[in-house]
Amino acid sequence: MTANTVPDSAQCPVHRPGRDDRKSAGVAAAHFAPTPGSTLVDGFHAARDILRSPKVRQAGASTEHVDKSRPDEISFFFLDGDLHRKRRAAVAGLFAPKTIVTRHRAVMDRTMDAIVARLRASGSHALDELSWQMAVDVAAEIVGLTDSNSNDGLARRVKAVLETSVNAPTKGLGKWIALARTLKRIGTFWNKDMVPAIAARKLAPRDDVISHMVQAGFSKKGMIMETLSYAGAGMMTTREFIVMVAWHLFDNDGLRQRFLAGDEADQFAILEEILRLEPVASFNWRRAAEPIDEASTGPVAAGELLTISIRHANTDEAITGPCPFELDPDRAKRMKVNGPYLSFGDGPHRCPGAQVALHETRVFIDRLFRLPGIRLVSPPEIQWNPGIHGYELRGAIVACDPA
Repeated sequence: MTANTVPDSAQCPVHRPGRDDRKSAGVAAAHFAPTPGSTLVDGFHAARDILRSPKVRQAGASTEHVDKSRPDEISFFFLDGDLHRKRRAAVAGLFAPKTIVTRHRAVMDRTMDAIVARLRASGSHALDELSWQMAVDVAAEIVGLTDSNSNDGLARRVKAVLETSVNAPTKGLGKWIALARTLKRIGTFWNKDMVPAIAARKLAPRDDVISHMVQAGFSKKGMIMETLSYAGAGMMTTREFIVMVAWHLFDNDGLRQRFLAGDEADQFAILEEILRLEPVASFNWRRAAEPIDEASTGPVAAGELLTISIRHANTDEAITGPCPFELDPDRAKRMKVNGPYLSFGDGPHRCPGAQVALHETRVFIDRLFRLPGIRLVSPPEIQWNPGIHGYELRGAIVACDPA
């Protein structure tokens, strides 16, 4: 299958043929690197069918180096089949729409109160730091990291662990230096954040991931792996997405006005369309456990490694209609597609926190853009994170009128 290019169609929904509204397209194209020896899957239907297939297994993210003989000591991310389903089902209620509204929304509002107060007191602030605090507070509530000495300290420690583990060298002396640094930071995170949370859950269990792990008898290693998987997924990508949405709205007056005037459904449509165009992670990987030969995929041999390009699948005209690079919030409804296409993955490994991420982004953006005098002082610099094969946005400064 071949990569998509900007079409010449004159049938664009809002009459801008050839328009490309993506902000991360350049950096993503410059770093487009499917895994050597793998088969690239870039069509929407083939990608979705592979992600949903029971004939494939999780791959990528060093999955091949993970010892799966002790499933209780590894993250749910690396598991497949019944083990994976059971681990996710045990905490599925934490990500349910009702739970988001009745419980997590209060955390989002409380965090935004603090963010707004900080921004109005200082007059300006780094946007990625504000979005990071929102992502940390919400993920901490879901995971159960609520007994640390401070949320600011928790945020710094989680960030330190994730950045050293994701971006660590894989060869030579640098590998061992990075490993030692990561282990030290994990030890600090364990002692300052996880130990007090575990002790509190043993005395009074709550409805969160750590309480579940305590009750299920997870080992120390298993608890760390599971906690960092949920926390990392909930924090790193959400931080980038919030900044990306804000950037689009600062640069597009009409889109910003529509967002602020719209109801919740219309706001979600805008967020999901931005995420379709700007998925934070570019790839998913799967390995065929047995031969596959479907109409959408063609023949796939057992053992074959598949690199699924989320960016290409999300801009496949077979599912987007004309002008796939144009930001059109009405596209999904018109094309009868559910949400942001494949930006959260699909199938059994679809991101469990998808709705949480969308809700916290909506709350953050809605509150931010209603601040008096809100403006973008300096736009973000786009960087590339090879560990997650995705973009990072740093250096954006927002300002507003002082309180």
